[in-house]
Amino acid sequence: MSVHLPPLPPTPGDGYQPAGRSIAATIADEHQQLLELTRRLTGPEPDPAHGREILVAALSRHLSAEEQYLLPAIRQALTDADGPVGEVLAGDAALLMALRGLTDGQLAVVARLVEAHVVAVDALVDRLCAAATEEELIRLGNRLEIAEEAAPTRPHLRVPHTPPWNRIIEPAVGLVDKVRDAVTGRHTQLSELTEPPPR
Repeated sequence: MSVHLPPLPPTPGDGYQPAGRSIAATIADEHQQLLELTRRLTGPEPDPAHGREILVAALSRHLSAEEQYLLPAIRQALTDADGPVGEVLAGDAALLMALRGLTDGQLAVVARLVEAHVVAVDALVDRLCAAATEEELIRLGNRLEIAEEAAPTRPHLRVPHTPPWNRIIEPAVGLVDKVRDAVTGRHTQLSELTEPPPR
């Protein structure tokens, strides 16, 4: 079953393999990093420096990019995906709500929500991989990474979370977030942790 992709330049002929990583590989790596960071933040060891603000930014970007490209591709590829995707979106909304004004007392709740998100999305990604070609998965992976670069770094509950409007509005909101991050010196990248979670 072919996965509908946004308009892209035509590919050069048979046997062409686009450069980049599969969306499945990117999502798997990000899920592992987010799980590791939440474990560190809720564990007995001291929090990594700037861990909470980095978690908020990384999760905000991750959820935005998934909602822009991964979930629509799953809906297109799988005929029975509306229910599971709707459940993921509801879980994402709860996660974004929990990220607002995140405190130490809320970290355990966020960790549980992240674990539930990973379980639900990984199951759908496995099914997407069975339905899509490797080229489609790589092209989706490239789109996901581009979307993350432009995505908001803070939770915004009132912006649209489904295409087409999220693909239009979230990059503009993300630009405002990045200006605020620069002005305040806020840390937003997993690479800024003193000991980044393993990839």
